[in-house]
Amino acid sequence: MLADTDAGNVVAAAQAGARWSYRLLPLLVLLIPLLYMVQELAVRLGIHTGRGHGELIRERLGARWAWLAAAMLAIAAIGSMVTEFTAVAGIGEMHGLSRSLSLPLAATLLLAVVLTGSYRRIERAALAIGLFELAFLVVAWRAHPDLARVASQAAHPPLDQPGFLYLGAGLIGATFNPWMIFYQQSAVADKGLLPDDHRAARWDTATGAVLTQLLTAAVLVAAASTLGDRGVPERLQSVGEIASALSPALGERAGRLIFSVGVLGAALVAAIVASLALTWGLGEVAGLRRSLEHRALRAPWFSGLYALCVTGSAALVWAVPDLIRLNLDMQVLNAFMLPLALGILVVLALKALPEGQRLRGGYLWLWLAVAGATCAFAWLGAGSAGLAP
Repeated sequence: MLADTDAGNVVAAAQAGARWSYRLLPLLVLLIPLLYMVQELAVRLGIHTGRGHGELIRERLGARWAWLAAAMLAIAAIGSMVTEFTAVAGIGEMHGLSRSLSLPLAATLLLAVVLTGSYRRIERAALAIGLFELAFLVVAWRAHPDLARVASQAAHPPLDQPGFLYLGAGLIGATFNPWMIFYQQSAVADKGLLPDDHRAARWDTATGAVLTQLLTAAVLVAAASTLGDRGVPERLQSVGEIASALSPALGERAGRLIFSVGVLGAALVAAIVASLALTWGLGEVAGLRRSLEHRALRAPWFSGLYALCVTGSAALVWAVPDLIRLNLDMQVLNAFMLPLALGILVVLALKALPEGQRLRGGYLWLWLAVAGATCAFAWLGAGSAGLAP
């Protein structure tokens, strides 16, 4: 779940803080319960069915729904991979490193981490990389936010402003990537977790839901404290420029270094998760072997597809340097796809889980109400695109 605080999330949160100060902060907090409920349901499906998400859709809902879900996954995962590599290139260039060097280095690291190890080693490597995101908390603390101003602005969201709604949709889309559901369920199945592991997995998921939103909130708070109410310039479109904008509060060298470490950790762990989710999901839908415990010679399609996803995304960013402009629109597109992703998830929970584990009663209605309200707000914000300044 550290992958939720990816480079796209960082850019969206920084723009939200710069444009609307602290006014979108409550939204990030309000998303925590649904983030937990969605990911916990994916855990539950993985544990009690032993199937990955794509595999279970194909078995229970048929090939058409499976390929529709796979298309949604491909759009979200490839968009995310491009965003992550754009962040890597931006951070490298900020420190004088050409993208011709930074992108191959990042792609090589991702290939080495995944193609040379078992899932356990990959998970540990991703967690170690992702913990660099804790640097965002340092950034927020050093920005010295005014708590009275935070409370005042958080209590008065400008819901009549299209630009506010559009950035809200972007934050929702950044929080609920379709690939996170595929990854969560497939990872649980790949690890072979059993019903006895369900309680521990729930605690993992709850911790992740809180942490990922705190990290996103930290970026928003830092941007709001340094740039809020001054208006967000068009140039604030890359992680390198965001780091430069935050530097006055942090000190030129320290600010760039701390922010760079956090963004690189976020981008790399998200790239691992998004690329694995895409490879797993497409393999499951096609009925191919998916386990990371199978080496390249035993599952060459896995290695080939994963390598194509990583190198293709890196090559695209190298060839077209201004793709970062698509970042916020990509997050809003995720918001458009959210009802389909959540709808498939809840139908699987009702059809595939054993009787005692199915959503039912008050929790089912709570799940549907919270998901419905979030989707409605996301669509309202996404639909305001033409009116947003």
